Amino acid sequence: MTATPGTAGQSTRRRFEPPESDAGAPFWAGTRDHELRIPWCLACGRPHWFPREGCPYCLSDRIAWRVASGEGTVYACSVMPKPAMPVLADRVPYLVALIDLSEGVRMMSNIIGVDDPFTIKVGDAVALRWETLTDGRHLPVFAPAEMPAGDHQ
Repeated sequence: MTATPGTAGQSTRRRFEPPESDAGAPFWAGTRDHELRIPWCLACGRPHWFPREGCPYCLSDRIAWRVASGEGTVYACSVMPKPAMPVLADRVPYLVALIDLSEGVRMMSNIIGVDDPFTIKVGDAVALRWETLTDGRHLPVFAPAEMPAGDHQ
């Protein structure tokens, strides 16, 4: 759990910061450079999500990491009127979504940058944005495709 400094030393945004794992190290390394890296199996040629030691399709351990475009569409979404954990209380209501990336994997994330979260619907085009974490990593989040790019808190 972290607090982002605000004006006059006040905390303005808080977030649970995901731990790193050996399997996810290339992913997190990419986020430091604003690159969304996804694993691809070199044996069967398929991308997969989430980071793991082997391909879920053919079980090969020959995995390469490739930079994704960050473009996708909303597969499913839900507005969270109550925080899933206390650290998210200042974010409600917030959007949790499954995003189908153009590379062919589905990723769970948040959709940001909308005044009314109920306007987002299945099939909407979204684009990658980044939320800065306290340790130099960035968390991939998504926004409506027409929203200007940049880091978001």
